[in-house]
Order: sequence, then structure tokens, then C-alpha cells
Amino acid sequence: MENNTKTFICISNYFKGNDFLINLKKLGNKVFLITSEKLRDKPWAFDSIDEIFYMPGQDIDWDLDMLLQGVAGLMRTEKVDAIVALDDFDVEKATYLRENLRVDGMGQTTGRYFRDKLAMRVKAQAEGVPVPPFSALFNDEYINHFAETVSPPWVLKPRSEASASGIMKVHSKDELWEKIHELGNNRIKYLVEQFKPGAVYHCDGLNFNSKVLFSLTSQYLATPMEISQGGGIFRSANIPYNSADDKAIKKVNEQVMKAFGMKHGATHTEFIKCNEDGKIYFLETSSRVGGAHLAEMVEAASDINLWGEWAKIEDALVRGKEYKVPSQKKQFAGIVLTLSKFEQPDLSGFNDSEVCFRVPLEYHAGLIVKSEKHERVRELLDDYAERLVRDFATVAEQQAVKKLH
Repeated sequence: MENNTKTFICISNYFKGNDFLINLKKLGNKVFLITSEKLRDKPWAFDSIDEIFYMPGQDIDWDLDMLLQGVAGLMRTEKVDAIVALDDFDVEKATYLRENLRVDGMGQTTGRYFRDKLAMRVKAQAEGVPVPPFSALFNDEYINHFAETVSPPWVLKPRSEASASGIMKVHSKDELWEKIHELGNNRIKYLVEQFKPGAVYHCDGLNFNSKVLFSLTSQYLATPMEISQGGGIFRSANIPYNSADDKAIKKVNEQVMKAFGMKHGATHTEFIKCNEDGKIYFLETSSRVGGAHLAEMVEAASDINLWGEWAKIEDALVRGKEYKVPSQKKQFAGIVLTLSKFEQPDLSGFNDSEVCFRVPLEYHAGLIVKSEKHERVRELLDDYAERLVRDFATVAEQQAVKKLH
């Protein structure tokens, strides 16, 4: 008798992805979770997890060899069908395990296109996807050439931070070299790029068999960079369907997925529409569901639960089945989120009928609204942002701001 249970190892060093784990379990699978020791007390979906393993350290300081030995030990008694990374920092870990244990799925080379901002830019440029002018920091002559031929301001960006933290704005060649010298041997972990002022968009999608089956285009109304560098308000809302920007961004998003070899799963990709020339430039992508409760916002607008559908995609893959994306509603939704000076802010005053979700994080005040009308969403976000700043917002120290997962 054939056992139809498939076995998944999910990796997350951030508390997220319960929807994914619940849906994977519902589909009749065995679900193992590897997470950080520090997250032991978080409200994981324990009923949907067969066993949890805890790793010491967080983010990039997991010992990969220890992780590999642990998973190899598990594989002596379990036939592992798939390894899934639920967060940005886990992409490398999952690709490393897949390569070493020969488990199907994204390998290390492709994985870099979804983690390493330098790899993204080099590949995008080679494939004809528009990117802002940039340079690696390996070779002094190249850096000087960049500084002499590309007009400032520029930004120094870490190649693999999962958020806008660690980005430095630079206004002259002297200042650029000063910063590069400060980085010392770490300079190879950064790149420099022209700063292009413009509207920043994100495209959240689902992919299967190398096709984008679903995508929703939204605009950040305050950019993540502004938030992580001095408090402020995080806002995003999906833009009018089939508008010129929507079509242009979806088109570049498909180009990016094709260029980077994205086959299956959820993606979150960012673009900028440059004020100067009106063109759409690719900024960065990731092979995961967008953070900062964007999944709930996407679901409010479209009725598509990205975590749940991603679980169905992974399930279909290991079973060799087809996957069909459910039919999509075309509504509008937006999120407003800020760090709060209260641990449990009382948001009962935000009682418009459009409010559909309240962000459950401590020391955060945030809401999601949805409506048939784009203008109504924007109007509420403007109003709520003002009220949140006045009554709840706090500016955290740069170090205290965690990634906007």
C-alpha cells in the first residue's frame, strides 16, 4: 500500500508562516519546522507541526554544518520530499541543504538571485531588465569609474540584508571612499547604486511551472527605507487594476521571474518608477511572501491567501499534480503600520466599516482597510496615518527597528 503522506521541512528564523504550516498539514502532509531557539515561546501553529527543532543563534549566525548534520540525522528515518524557506534569511540555508542532500527545488545559484542584491542587478542587467546604474565594491578602478560617470546621490546597500536597514546615502566621491574605507574588509558585502527618487511599488505573486499565475501591484506610500531610518509610518495600497503602471510593473515582474529562473512559489518584488524619466526600474526580489502583513493586505484586496496558496503549490509539486490559482476578486486594500509607544495600543477609535484587520504585534499600531473604491482606501490611509502619528507613534532607535518582515 502506498503511503500518500509527504514530508516537508520548513525553515524560519522569524515568527511567521503559520498559515503556510496549517495549510500544508491540512493537505495531509508531515510537517517539520526548524526555527531559532529564541522563538521557542512564540505561538506557532503547534497542532499543524509534527515536530519542531530549535537552532541556537538567529538570522545569519546559524551554524550551517550543525543544521546539515541535524537534517541528515532526521533523514535516516524520514523520507524528506521538500525543504521550504519561509523567510529571506532562510533562503541560503534551504538551498545549502537541498544541494547537499540532493532534495529537489531551488539550488544555491538561483537562490542568490533572490537574496544577493548584487547577483540580482548583474543578472537583471544581463537579461535586459532596467536597473539603476550600480557597481560592485571589489575593484577600485570600477568604483572610481562609477563615481565619475554616474551623478550622485548614491546609496551603499548591503548585498543581503532583508530590509532597508544598513543603507547609507552618499553625496560625493570623497564621501563614498570614506564610507568604503570604514567598511574595511566588509566592503565586498556591499554595492553602490545611483539613488533614483520616485514612487516605489511592490508586486506580490504566485508562480507555478515557471509562470506567474497571480500578481498584485501595490505602492508604498512611505518607503521601508524611511521607516527603518527613523520611525515614521509604513503604508501600502494596491493600485488601480489595468492602469498603465499596473501593466508596466506586471510586465517587468514577469521579465524578472523569467530571467532569474523562478519556477514555483511566492515572490515579493520591488520596483521604482523614476520621477526623472517615468521608467520602471527593478530594485529587488525575494522568493517569499512579503512581510509587514502585506499578505493580509493582498488577501483583503484579492481573496487570495498567499501563504495558503504557496502551501498548495509546494504540495502539488511533490505529488506531481497541477495547481490552479483560485479566482481573484478585484477590490482595493491598504495597510498603515507604525511603531507604537504602547504595548497593546487601543485602536477601537478606528471603527470605519472598511477596517478588516488589526495588526496583532506588541508595540505596533496598524490596520488594514478594504473597499470597492481605490480613492476610499487612500483617503482612510491618509486619515489614519495622521491620527496614528499624533496618538500612538514613537520613533525607535535605529538599532531597535526590527526588519519589516
